[in-house]
Amino acid sequence: MNRGTLAPYAVTESISRGRHHAEPSPRERGEFQRDRDRIIHSTAFRRLEYKTQVFVNHEGDLFRTRLTHSLEVAQLSRSIARALGLNEELAEAVALAHDLGHTPFGHTGQDELNACMKAFGGFEHNLQSLRIVDMLEERYAAFDGLNLMFETREGILKHCSPANAQALGELGRRFIEGTRPSLEAQIVNLADEMAYINHDVDDGLRSELLSLEQLDAVTIFAQCRLDAEARWPGLTGRRLVHETVRRMIDALALDLINRTRTNIEKAGVETLDDVRATPTLAEYSGEMWSRLRELKTFLFNNLYRHERVMHMTGKARRIITDLFTAYMSDPDLLPPQHRAFAERSGKPRAVADYIAGMTDRYAMKEHRRLYGKSDPIRHQVT
Repeated sequence: MNRGTLAPYAVTESISRGRHHAEPSPRERGEFQRDRDRIIHSTAFRRLEYKTQVFVNHEGDLFRTRLTHSLEVAQLSRSIARALGLNEELAEAVALAHDLGHTPFGHTGQDELNACMKAFGGFEHNLQSLRIVDMLEERYAAFDGLNLMFETREGILKHCSPANAQALGELGRRFIEGTRPSLEAQIVNLADEMAYINHDVDDGLRSELLSLEQLDAVTIFAQCRLDAEARWPGLTGRRLVHETVRRMIDALALDLINRTRTNIEKAGVETLDDVRATPTLAEYSGEMWSRLRELKTFLFNNLYRHERVMHMTGKARRIITDLFTAYMSDPDLLPPQHRAFAERSGKPRAVADYIAGMTDRYAMKEHRRLYGKSDPIRHQVT
Protein backbone atom coordinates (compact mmCIF):
# COMPACT_ATOMS: atom_id res chain seq x y z
CA MET A 1 0.00 0.00 0.00
CA ASN A 2 1.23 3.47 -0.85
CA ARG A 3 0.90 5.24 2.50
CA GLY A 4 1.18 8.59 0.75
CA THR A 5 -2.30 8.09 -0.71
CA LEU A 6 -4.04 7.65 2.64
CA ALA A 7 -6.74 10.12 3.60
CA PRO A 8 -5.90 12.32 6.61
CA TYR A 9 -8.61 10.56 8.67
CA ALA A 10 -7.29 7.05 7.98
CA VAL A 11 -5.53 5.04 10.68
CA THR A 12 -1.75 5.04 10.37
CA GLU A 13 0.94 3.37 12.43
CA SER A 14 2.22 6.76 13.58
CA ILE A 15 -1.06 7.61 15.33
CA SER A 16 -1.94 4.07 16.44
CA ARG A 17 -2.38 3.32 20.13
CA GLY A 18 -0.09 0.36 19.59
CA ARG A 19 0.09 -3.04 21.27
CA HIS A 20 -0.54 -4.01 24.86
CA HIS A 21 2.89 -5.65 25.02
CA ALA A 22 5.65 -3.62 23.38
CA GLU A 23 7.51 -5.41 20.58
CA PRO A 24 10.26 -4.44 18.15
CA SER A 25 8.86 -3.14 14.86
CA PRO A 26 8.52 -5.77 12.15
CA ARG A 27 11.05 -5.80 9.31
CA GLU A 28 9.89 -5.38 5.70
CA ARG A 29 6.20 -5.17 6.60
CA GLY A 30 3.90 -2.88 8.53
CA GLU A 31 2.33 -3.36 11.93
CA PHE A 32 -1.13 -4.10 10.51
CA GLN A 33 0.39 -6.56 8.05
CA ARG A 34 1.88 -8.30 11.07
CA ASP A 35 -1.60 -8.42 12.62
CA ARG A 36 -3.03 -9.94 9.45
CA ASP A 37 -0.29 -12.56 9.36
CA ARG A 38 -0.76 -13.50 13.00
CA ILE A 39 -4.49 -13.91 12.46
CA ILE A 40 -4.02 -16.12 9.39
CA HIS A 41 -1.56 -18.36 11.23
CA SER A 42 -3.77 -18.72 14.31
CA THR A 43 -5.48 -21.96 15.27
CA ALA A 44 -8.85 -20.21 15.49
CA PHE A 45 -8.56 -19.00 11.89
CA ARG A 46 -7.85 -22.50 10.57
CA ARG A 47 -10.90 -23.84 12.39
CA LEU A 48 -13.15 -21.47 10.43
CA GLU A 49 -12.86 -23.85 7.47
CA TYR A 50 -15.14 -26.27 9.29
CA LYS A 51 -17.56 -23.82 10.88
CA THR A 52 -20.88 -23.26 9.19
CA GLN A 53 -22.69 -20.26 7.81
CA VAL A 54 -26.25 -21.42 7.10
CA PHE A 55 -25.53 -25.00 6.06
CA VAL A 56 -23.77 -27.46 8.36
CA ASN A 57 -20.29 -28.32 7.10
CA HIS A 58 -20.99 -31.86 5.92
CA GLU A 59 -23.94 -30.86 3.74
CA GLY A 60 -21.79 -30.03 0.73
CA ASP A 61 -18.34 -28.92 -0.34
CA LEU A 62 -19.52 -25.86 -2.29
CA PHE A 63 -21.39 -23.99 0.45
CA ARG A 64 -19.74 -21.10 2.28
CA THR A 65 -18.00 -21.63 5.59
CA ARG A 66 -16.81 -19.08 8.13
CA LEU A 67 -13.41 -19.21 6.44
CA THR A 68 -14.62 -18.47 2.92
CA HIS A 69 -16.93 -15.81 4.35
CA SER A 70 -14.03 -14.13 6.15
CA LEU A 71 -11.98 -14.10 2.95
CA GLU A 72 -14.88 -12.52 1.05
CA VAL A 73 -15.30 -9.86 3.74
CA ALA A 74 -11.57 -9.13 3.59
CA GLN A 75 -11.68 -8.70 -0.20
CA LEU A 76 -14.66 -6.35 -0.03
CA SER A 77 -13.16 -4.41 2.87
CA ARG A 78 -9.87 -3.84 1.07
CA SER A 79 -11.62 -2.66 -2.09
CA ILE A 80 -13.85 -0.22 -0.21
CA ALA A 81 -10.97 1.00 1.96
CA ARG A 82 -8.85 1.68 -1.11
CA ALA A 83 -11.65 3.69 -2.74
CA LEU A 84 -12.02 5.84 0.39
CA GLY A 85 -8.28 6.31 0.99
CA LEU A 86 -8.34 4.22 4.18
CA ASN A 87 -5.83 1.76 5.60
CA GLU A 88 -6.40 -1.43 3.58
CA GLU A 89 -4.14 -3.52 5.80
CA LEU A 90 -6.07 -2.62 8.95
CA ALA A 91 -9.40 -3.28 7.20
CA GLU A 92 -8.13 -6.66 6.02
CA ALA A 93 -6.90 -7.66 9.48
CA VAL A 94 -10.21 -6.74 11.13
CA ALA A 95 -12.16 -8.60 8.43
CA LEU A 96 -10.10 -11.77 8.79
CA ALA A 97 -10.48 -11.75 12.59
CA HIS A 98 -14.10 -10.70 12.96
CA ASP A 99 -15.54 -14.24 13.11
CA LEU A 100 -12.80 -16.02 15.07
CA GLY A 101 -15.11 -16.34 18.07
CA HIS A 102 -18.06 -17.88 16.26
CA THR A 103 -19.39 -21.14 17.61
CA PRO A 104 -20.10 -24.26 15.57
CA PHE A 105 -23.49 -24.27 13.79
CA GLY A 106 -23.53 -20.55 12.99
CA HIS A 107 -25.90 -18.18 14.75
CA THR A 108 -27.88 -21.12 16.09
CA GLY A 109 -24.84 -22.28 18.04
CA GLN A 110 -24.18 -18.78 19.33
CA ASP A 111 -27.77 -18.28 20.48
CA GLU A 112 -27.85 -21.62 22.27
CA LEU A 113 -24.48 -21.12 23.96
CA ASN A 114 -25.64 -17.68 25.06
CA ALA A 115 -28.74 -19.29 26.57
CA CYS A 116 -26.55 -21.84 28.39
CA MET A 117 -24.35 -19.00 29.70
CA LYS A 118 -27.22 -16.71 30.71
CA ALA A 119 -26.52 -17.10 34.41
CA PHE A 120 -22.76 -16.68 33.89
CA GLY A 121 -22.46 -13.47 31.89
CA GLY A 122 -23.79 -14.70 28.54
CA PHE A 123 -21.91 -15.37 25.32
CA GLU A 124 -21.35 -13.03 22.36
CA HIS A 125 -19.16 -13.94 19.43
CA ASN A 126 -17.53 -10.49 19.04
CA LEU A 127 -16.34 -10.61 22.64
CA GLN A 128 -15.22 -14.18 22.08
CA SER A 129 -13.19 -13.12 19.03
CA LEU A 130 -11.48 -10.52 21.21
CA ARG A 131 -10.93 -13.11 23.96
CA ILE A 132 -9.23 -15.37 21.42
CA VAL A 133 -6.80 -12.74 20.13
CA ASP A 134 -6.14 -11.34 23.61
CA MET A 135 -5.88 -14.53 25.63
CA LEU A 136 -6.79 -17.94 24.24
CA GLU A 137 -4.31 -18.29 21.39
CA GLU A 138 -1.10 -19.78 22.78
CA ARG A 139 1.67 -19.16 20.25
CA TYR A 140 4.17 -16.69 21.64
CA ALA A 141 6.60 -17.01 24.54
CA ALA A 142 6.25 -13.41 25.72
CA PHE A 143 2.46 -13.08 25.98
CA ASP A 144 -0.93 -14.78 25.72
CA GLY A 145 -2.99 -14.20 22.60
CA LEU A 146 -1.75 -12.47 19.45
CA ASN A 147 -0.94 -9.03 20.91
CA LEU A 148 -2.68 -7.20 18.07
CA MET A 149 -2.71 -3.45 17.50
CA PHE A 150 -5.34 -1.46 19.40
CA GLU A 151 -7.20 -0.47 16.21
CA THR A 152 -7.44 -4.08 15.03
CA ARG A 153 -8.87 -5.15 18.38
CA GLU A 154 -11.22 -2.17 18.33
CA GLY A 155 -12.55 -3.21 14.92
CA ILE A 156 -13.18 -6.77 16.09
CA LEU A 157 -15.39 -5.55 18.93
CA LYS A 158 -18.51 -4.33 17.13
CA HIS A 159 -20.93 -4.57 20.07
CA CYS A 160 -20.47 -4.50 23.83
CA SER A 161 -22.67 -4.11 26.90
CA PRO A 162 -21.83 -1.30 29.35
CA ALA A 163 -20.73 -3.84 31.98
CA ASN A 164 -18.35 -5.59 29.60
CA ALA A 165 -17.15 -2.25 28.23
CA GLN A 166 -16.22 -1.12 31.73
CA ALA A 167 -14.15 -4.26 32.24
CA LEU A 168 -12.29 -3.72 28.94
CA GLY A 169 -10.81 -0.39 29.96
CA GLU A 170 -9.59 1.80 27.10
CA LEU A 171 -10.89 -0.58 24.44
CA GLY A 172 -14.42 -0.41 25.84
CA ARG A 173 -14.46 3.34 26.49
CA ARG A 174 -16.21 4.23 23.23
CA PHE A 175 -19.27 2.19 24.23
CA ILE A 176 -19.54 4.22 27.42
CA GLU A 177 -18.73 7.61 25.90
CA GLY A 178 -20.73 7.10 22.70
CA THR A 179 -17.85 7.63 20.29
CA ARG A 180 -17.21 5.68 17.08
CA PRO A 181 -14.42 3.38 15.92
CA SER A 182 -12.21 4.06 12.91
CA LEU A 183 -13.70 4.23 9.43
CA GLU A 184 -11.82 1.05 8.63
CA ALA A 185 -13.80 -0.73 11.35
CA GLN A 186 -17.05 0.84 10.18
CA ILE A 187 -16.68 -0.39 6.61
CA VAL A 188 -15.75 -3.93 7.71
CA ASN A 189 -19.00 -4.05 9.66
CA LEU A 190 -20.98 -3.29 6.49
CA ALA A 191 -18.79 -5.47 4.25
CA ASP A 192 -19.58 -8.37 6.60
CA GLU A 193 -23.30 -7.87 6.04
CA MET A 194 -22.81 -7.32 2.30
CA ALA A 195 -20.88 -10.58 1.95
CA TYR A 196 -23.13 -12.87 3.95
CA ILE A 197 -26.38 -11.63 2.43
CA ASN A 198 -25.15 -12.15 -1.11
CA HIS A 199 -23.54 -15.52 -0.52
CA ASP A 200 -26.65 -16.69 1.33
CA VAL A 201 -28.59 -15.88 -1.85
CA ASP A 202 -26.05 -17.88 -3.86
CA ASP A 203 -26.02 -20.83 -1.44
CA GLY A 204 -29.81 -20.75 -1.14
CA LEU A 205 -30.14 -21.11 -4.90
CA ARG A 206 -27.42 -23.77 -5.07
CA SER A 207 -29.20 -25.82 -2.40
CA GLU A 208 -32.53 -25.32 -4.22
CA LEU A 209 -34.11 -23.99 -1.04
CA LEU A 210 -34.64 -20.78 -3.01
CA SER A 211 -35.65 -20.30 -6.64
CA LEU A 212 -35.02 -17.53 -9.14
CA GLU A 213 -38.77 -17.01 -9.39
CA GLN A 214 -39.02 -16.38 -5.65
CA LEU A 215 -36.12 -13.94 -5.71
CA ASP A 216 -37.61 -12.01 -8.61
CA ALA A 217 -40.01 -10.56 -6.03
CA VAL A 218 -37.01 -8.80 -4.40
CA THR A 219 -36.26 -5.45 -6.04
CA ILE A 220 -32.46 -5.48 -6.04
CA PHE A 221 -32.25 -9.09 -7.24
CA ALA A 222 -34.82 -8.57 -9.99
CA GLN A 223 -33.07 -5.44 -11.25
CA CYS A 224 -29.63 -7.07 -11.28
CA ARG A 225 -30.99 -10.18 -12.99
CA LEU A 226 -32.55 -8.05 -15.71
CA ASP A 227 -29.23 -6.22 -16.16
CA ALA A 228 -27.40 -9.53 -16.51
CA GLU A 229 -29.90 -10.91 -19.01
CA ALA A 230 -29.80 -7.69 -21.04
CA ARG A 231 -26.02 -7.96 -21.27
CA TRP A 232 -26.03 -11.72 -21.92
CA PRO A 233 -29.35 -12.70 -23.64
CA GLY A 234 -30.24 -16.34 -23.08
CA LEU A 235 -27.92 -16.75 -20.07
CA THR A 236 -29.14 -19.43 -17.62
CA GLY A 237 -28.04 -21.64 -14.74
CA ARG A 238 -25.08 -20.91 -12.50
CA ARG A 239 -23.69 -18.24 -14.85
CA LEU A 240 -26.90 -16.24 -14.55
CA VAL A 241 -26.85 -16.57 -10.76
CA HIS A 242 -23.24 -15.44 -10.57
CA GLU A 243 -23.73 -12.49 -12.92
CA THR A 244 -26.75 -11.41 -10.87
CA VAL A 245 -25.06 -11.73 -7.49
CA ARG A 246 -21.89 -9.93 -8.61
CA ARG A 247 -24.05 -7.01 -9.80
CA MET A 248 -25.78 -6.91 -6.43
CA ILE A 249 -22.43 -6.76 -4.62
CA ASP A 250 -21.19 -4.07 -6.99
CA ALA A 251 -24.32 -1.97 -6.50
CA LEU A 252 -24.08 -2.20 -2.71
CA ALA A 253 -20.36 -1.46 -2.62
CA LEU A 254 -20.60 1.57 -4.91
CA ASP A 255 -23.55 2.97 -2.98
CA LEU A 256 -21.67 2.52 0.31
CA ILE A 257 -18.56 4.23 -1.06
CA ASN A 258 -20.48 7.17 -2.50
CA ARG A 259 -22.69 7.72 0.55
CA THR A 260 -19.76 7.45 2.96
CA ARG A 261 -17.69 9.86 0.88
CA THR A 262 -20.59 12.34 0.92
CA ASN A 263 -21.02 11.95 4.70
CA ILE A 264 -17.31 12.62 5.26
CA GLU A 265 -17.48 15.81 3.18
CA LYS A 266 -20.68 17.07 4.80
CA ALA A 267 -19.35 16.46 8.31
CA GLY A 268 -16.08 18.22 7.51
CA VAL A 269 -14.07 15.25 8.79
CA GLU A 270 -10.33 15.87 8.58
CA THR A 271 -8.74 13.65 11.24
CA LEU A 272 -9.20 10.30 12.94
CA ASP A 273 -10.36 12.15 16.04
CA ASP A 274 -13.09 13.73 13.89
CA VAL A 275 -14.18 10.24 12.78
CA ARG A 276 -14.45 9.09 16.38
CA ALA A 277 -16.44 12.16 17.43
CA THR A 278 -18.89 12.09 14.47
CA PRO A 279 -22.00 9.88 14.17
CA THR A 280 -21.42 6.79 12.07
CA LEU A 281 -20.14 7.83 8.65
CA ALA A 282 -20.13 4.52 6.77
CA GLU A 283 -23.64 3.79 5.58
CA TYR A 284 -25.84 3.13 2.54
CA SER A 285 -28.16 5.64 0.95
CA GLY A 286 -31.76 5.53 2.12
CA GLU A 287 -32.92 3.91 -1.12
CA MET A 288 -30.24 1.21 -1.02
CA TRP A 289 -30.86 0.50 2.64
CA SER A 290 -34.57 -0.02 1.84
CA ARG A 291 -33.65 -2.54 -0.87
CA LEU A 292 -31.21 -4.30 1.41
CA ARG A 293 -33.80 -4.54 4.18
CA GLU A 294 -36.25 -6.06 1.69
CA LEU A 295 -33.68 -8.71 0.75
CA LYS A 296 -32.86 -9.46 4.41
CA THR A 297 -36.55 -9.92 5.21
CA PHE A 298 -36.92 -12.25 2.23
CA LEU A 299 -33.96 -14.38 3.36
CA PHE A 300 -35.26 -14.59 6.91
CA ASN A 301 -38.68 -15.78 5.81
CA ASN A 302 -37.66 -18.06 2.97
CA LEU A 303 -34.16 -19.38 3.78
CA TYR A 304 -33.29 -19.04 7.46
CA ARG A 305 -36.80 -20.18 8.45
CA HIS A 306 -37.05 -22.87 5.79
CA GLU A 307 -38.25 -26.15 7.30
CA ARG A 308 -35.12 -28.02 6.22
CA VAL A 309 -32.84 -25.40 7.78
CA MET A 310 -34.99 -25.33 10.93
CA HIS A 311 -34.78 -29.13 11.15
CA MET A 312 -31.00 -28.89 11.22
CA THR A 313 -30.84 -25.96 13.63
CA GLY A 314 -33.12 -27.66 16.16
CA LYS A 315 -30.75 -30.59 16.38
CA ALA A 316 -27.72 -28.30 16.52
CA ARG A 317 -29.23 -26.61 19.58
CA ARG A 318 -29.48 -29.96 21.31
CA ILE A 319 -25.82 -30.71 20.66
CA ILE A 320 -24.68 -27.40 22.19
CA THR A 321 -26.91 -27.83 25.26
CA ASP A 322 -25.88 -31.45 25.79
CA LEU A 323 -22.18 -30.61 25.52
CA PHE A 324 -22.50 -27.68 27.95
CA THR A 325 -24.37 -29.86 30.44
CA ALA A 326 -21.81 -32.65 30.22
CA TYR A 327 -18.76 -30.42 30.74
CA MET A 328 -20.37 -28.44 33.55
CA SER A 329 -21.27 -31.69 35.32
CA ASP A 330 -17.79 -33.16 34.90
CA PRO A 331 -15.00 -30.66 34.11
CA ASP A 332 -12.54 -33.55 33.89
CA LEU A 333 -14.01 -34.16 30.44
CA LEU A 334 -12.31 -30.93 29.30
CA PRO A 335 -8.82 -31.05 27.81
CA PRO A 336 -5.99 -30.03 30.20
CA GLN A 337 -5.64 -26.56 28.62
CA HIS A 338 -9.28 -25.73 29.28
CA ARG A 339 -9.19 -27.18 32.80
CA ALA A 340 -6.38 -24.69 33.42
CA PHE A 341 -8.54 -21.90 31.96
CA ALA A 342 -11.32 -22.95 34.34
CA GLU A 343 -9.04 -22.20 37.29
CA ARG A 344 -8.34 -18.71 35.91
CA SER A 345 -11.68 -17.71 34.39
CA GLY A 346 -14.18 -19.99 36.11
CA LYS A 347 -15.71 -23.24 34.93
CA PRO A 348 -18.64 -21.83 32.87
CA ARG A 349 -16.41 -19.51 30.82
CA ALA A 350 -13.86 -22.26 30.21
CA VAL A 351 -16.63 -24.57 29.03
CA ALA A 352 -17.95 -21.86 26.71
CA ASP A 353 -14.41 -21.29 25.37
CA TYR A 354 -14.06 -24.97 24.57
CA ILE A 355 -17.44 -25.34 22.87
CA ALA A 356 -17.07 -22.08 20.91
CA GLY A 357 -13.73 -23.29 19.57
CA MET A 358 -15.20 -26.49 18.15
CA THR A 359 -15.83 -27.03 14.48
CA ASP A 360 -19.20 -28.42 13.38
CA ARG A 361 -17.88 -31.91 12.83
CA TYR A 362 -15.86 -31.98 16.07
CA ALA A 363 -18.93 -30.94 18.07
CA MET A 364 -20.88 -33.79 16.45
CA LYS A 365 -18.04 -36.21 17.15
CA GLU A 366 -17.84 -35.14 20.80
CA HIS A 367 -21.59 -35.48 21.17
CA ARG A 368 -21.47 -39.03 19.85
CA ARG A 369 -18.56 -39.85 22.17
CA LEU A 370 -20.27 -38.48 25.27
CA TYR A 371 -23.83 -39.58 24.62
CA GLY A 372 -23.38 -42.65 22.45
CA LYS A 373 -26.07 -41.57 20.02
CA SER A 374 -26.16 -41.52 16.26
CA ASP A 375 -25.32 -38.24 14.59
CA PRO A 376 -28.27 -35.98 15.50
CA ILE A 377 -27.95 -33.64 12.52
CA ARG A 378 -27.08 -35.94 9.66
CA HIS A 379 -29.53 -34.28 7.31
CA GLN A 380 -28.35 -33.84 3.72
CA VAL A 381 -29.29 -30.84 1.64
CA THR A 382 -29.53 -32.20 -1.88
